[in-house]
Amino acid sequence: MKNIYRTLQDTDAGMLPLLAKFWKANISGKDATAAIDTLAQVMLNRDRAEQVWSALTDEQRGVLQMLIGSGGRMPLAKFSRLFGEIRQMGAAQIERANPLDNPASVAEGLYYRGLISQAFEQADTGPRVVVYIPPDLLDVLPVRQTSYSNLQAEPVEAMPAAVETLTNVQNVVTADTSIVDDMTTLLAYLQLHAPLLDNDNLAPADIAALLPYLLKTHKSRLPFLLAVGISADLIEVQAGKAYPKRAEARRWLEAPRAAQVRKLAESWRSSTVYRDLWHVPGLHPDPGGELDEYDPAVARENFLELLAEGSPKQDWWSLEAFIETVKATDPDFQRPGGDYESWYIRNDEGEYLQGFESWEAVEGALIEFYLTGPMHWLGLVDRGEDAARLTAYGRAFLGHAPWPSPAEPEDKITLKDDGTILVSRKIARVDRFQIARFASWVAAGDPYTYKVDANSVQRAAAQGINAGHISSFLSRMLNEQLLPPTVARLLESWQGGPAAAVTLERLMVLRTTAPETMDKILDTPALRRYLGARLGPMAVVVRPDQWEALHEALGLQGIQAEVIE
Repeated sequence: MKNIYRTLQDTDAGMLPLLAKFWKANISGKDATAAIDTLAQVMLNRDRAEQVWSALTDEQRGVLQMLIGSGGRMPLAKFSRLFGEIRQMGAAQIERANPLDNPASVAEGLYYRGLISQAFEQADTGPRVVVYIPPDLLDVLPVRQTSYSNLQAEPVEAMPAAVETLTNVQNVVTADTSIVDDMTTLLAYLQLHAPLLDNDNLAPADIAALLPYLLKTHKSRLPFLLAVGISADLIEVQAGKAYPKRAEARRWLEAPRAAQVRKLAESWRSSTVYRDLWHVPGLHPDPGGELDEYDPAVARENFLELLAEGSPKQDWWSLEAFIETVKATDPDFQRPGGDYESWYIRNDEGEYLQGFESWEAVEGALIEFYLTGPMHWLGLVDRGEDAARLTAYGRAFLGHAPWPSPAEPEDKITLKDDGTILVSRKIARVDRFQIARFASWVAAGDPYTYKVDANSVQRAAAQGINAGHISSFLSRMLNEQLLPPTVARLLESWQGGPAAAVTLERLMVLRTTAPETMDKILDTPALRRYLGARLGPMAVVVRPDQWEALHEALGLQGIQAEVIE
């Protein structure tokens, strides 16, 4: 922070006479530079500083001690909330308002005594105004001569070591690593369909098609999967379509499950693609304005630092208590400069949530979402009713322990006679990804269910996977056992591609009871217009969507027609 000389240089000239009066410095008749030199010398005189300190009220000294305990500075927004506003006044206003004798707040009284000042600094969330004590002035103030000196060991900005732990937690939902399995399914879906995205999310038709094959079908989890996949470099978007990024996706699919969880968690930590605030239930940020500059990675990192410092490592703790602790210690963790007015966020009723009074509705809701949404989905946090607890992965993620590397038990697939394949979650994700490319999808679960049939083999061929590839892969997965005869015959039949091509159509057919009746119908232009190819002496194809008109036309010709559904 700036020293007293630089501080006085940046102070409005109209304020210098007031400071000289309070500090008893003679600056009359001097130019601005000389006046600042004289005033700085007086303010840094230890005897004079001690007299000023003694003349302060207990409340004023207490505020200074609080500020000292915060490292000598504090964001203006927070300082103002705690100790009142500071009116910025010129010489004429100072003369009328007399803030030395009639300050509007304790903060203003200190400001117009020259004991605190304001400056800009660059924080993680952007530029902000801070209130500070010039460090050389702090050196001469006798701060240890009062009962407030013990506050130096308790910085107001520091998070308490831990919030209160809980012993009786209801409605526990244990975190798991199903996000690894669902990411595998998503990558396979993108490989097969290359869907066109809709506003950075899958289109409704793709969501409906994919959700039944995910282990966790909460709709808000799917955009998280997609965004984290992009952030992890597993997914790329080209011309609006999403694809697996081949080399990176394969490396991730081949990795152990613990490493896969870590990759996804670290990618969320640094992601600018996924903006958590936009996914909090009940919050609706308006496009445009200051929120366009929102950096979710900065907000997330600030929150994670608070969580690492303030949450118990092993025990359950109260969400509400943790949120209140953040509000008391670092409420501006996502706000540039502590500004609570320039963001336009509506609730479900369409009301704008502005001002610090909306902190619980915005910041509090975001913190709860971090813990019960992304961190729970990533397997980092168990959740309960107003409760959370770090898992082994969560403790490692926050730096409290080494990253776990549990052994992965081996398993093999089950291939039934009808081509059904059962794939447990223990199977390597890269192998299930390959199965999902050449087999029809039946059901998600443990095990997953797929089926090798003619349609799936034909679809695989379009991706360059022939029947020989499928046969070799299945044999390897079965430890070189023979394939079931039905499956072997199917793959052998498709070994060189389809033997022939046919088409199947749904048709409506007109049948007569005698060839002569059919001849009469085809010789009548008013009836023939509704008909297609003749199928024999007494049958003909009815043109698509023309049967009702044909039925009426037959009646006009005196021919009785019965419609068979």
